[in-house]
Amino acid sequence: MKIRYLLYAFLVLASAVSPGLASDDEIETEYLAVFLENKKVGYSVQKRLVADGKVMTAIETAITISRLNIPMTIHVSETCVETATGKPISFESVQELGAMTMKMTGTIDERGMVNVTTTSMGAQQKDSFAWPDGAVMAEGLRLMHAERGLKEGSKYTVKIFDPSIMQVVEAQIEVGSKRNVDLLGRVVSLTEVTTTMNLPGTGAIVSTSYVDDELRAQKSITPVAGMQIEMVACAKEFALGQNDVLEIIEKLFVASPKPLDDVGSAKSITYHLVPTQDGDLIVPANDNQQVRRLPDGSVIVTVAPAAAPARSRFPYAGRDKAVLEAMKPTRFLQSDREEIIDLARRAVGRTKDAAEAVNRIESFVARHIKNRSLSVGYASAVEVAKSKQGDCSEFAVLTAAMCRAVGIPAQVATGIAYVGDFGGYEGFGGHAWVQAYVGGERGKWIGLDAAFKSAGRGGYGPGHIALAVGNGNPEGFFDLVTTLGRFKIEKVMVNRGR
Repeated sequence: MKIRYLLYAFLVLASAVSPGLASDDEIETEYLAVFLENKKVGYSVQKRLVADGKVMTAIETAITISRLNIPMTIHVSETCVETATGKPISFESVQELGAMTMKMTGTIDERGMVNVTTTSMGAQQKDSFAWPDGAVMAEGLRLMHAERGLKEGSKYTVKIFDPSIMQVVEAQIEVGSKRNVDLLGRVVSLTEVTTTMNLPGTGAIVSTSYVDDELRAQKSITPVAGMQIEMVACAKEFALGQNDVLEIIEKLFVASPKPLDDVGSAKSITYHLVPTQDGDLIVPANDNQQVRRLPDGSVIVTVAPAAAPARSRFPYAGRDKAVLEAMKPTRFLQSDREEIIDLARRAVGRTKDAAEAVNRIESFVARHIKNRSLSVGYASAVEVAKSKQGDCSEFAVLTAAMCRAVGIPAQVATGIAYVGDFGGYEGFGGHAWVQAYVGGERGKWIGLDAAFKSAGRGGYGPGHIALAVGNGNPEGFFDLVTTLGRFKIEKVMVNRGR
């Protein structure tokens, strides 16, 4: 699992309570230290400038975490420009994801259209869409907070447009009482504010902030993926100072109740998932896994890989809206780019059979990515095609983009997969793979796993449990972030058939 996904929780939280008031032409700056599992792993710097009738709000966040003793730093900066009344004008988001960098700039015109330019590895991609109705950025959100105030018991809902994920996050705000809060040894009386953040189709992330009378967040606590992220206001020197080293791999594993030998030969595997926290455990059903919820909140998941329909042609010519959506290019699945189209054509060759085509693409990607690197934060398909490096999500985005490039619908699935022993850890690790649609109106979503195939693990199989399915953009991993760490696997039943 990418540590990049963990950033979204407190990136959204950081924008949920903006820096306080500043005089014209004066920059107000707030420094916060970022802690994960009680270790300092990074910083967040928030700035606000009022000048020439415009308000500029900038948030810069960075964390450094180790995976199997390989350190990686993720750096994200966002800048929003709005009018004094909170009307959006423009934004910029720069994401440095390990070895990869992506920059997105957007302007909102008089018609309310958002025009976005995404730059990555020297190439540009342009998109446009209507500004989401009722959505606000940093200054609009600050004005809303100021209007509502900090009256205990106050509740309201806001729609926050987050440039880092190019999507609206709906947040429910609830104001609590004043409490004495420890800020790294300094005890201050602050108001507790609970923020419940949601993305369409995902679970919720609930964070608790402690704000001063000027609505500046002095401390926030957010549980994510079974871990706890804290941001604490502090002096500049401490925020930007030395970080601790946190090995994160063990946090991203789910123990198996028993060893699973030769998983690939199983016809199906049934898992009994038991929640370890309050709230519903959301697990999607699809052609490869059946899901049954029990009265006690636990979930029975049976994974049986679907077989591709015989003699299916491509490109897909059906009318299913969800399937058609899985054929479109996205920011990370640039299936319309010549580099991806060329690789896809090379992979499928002259075959007209869709099942054969997806298998060829899976094998091609397994060979194409030569450096199985943990140092890549999260790369797009074009970046992977050029760099030929990455881990499971890089294999997945390239596979999905190549399928779409030849007219085969494909989605990126995220969840956990049985890996046995991995760097001394045994069980199920956070993982990403692909499901491609093969057939017409009665087709099937077929699992593909180029990362496992490249590693000699045979590809997709019943050892995979999907927790989310998306279009390859990072926001699609919110389901994984909100579900991982909230359950344990109590029982496993392997069916090897006859």
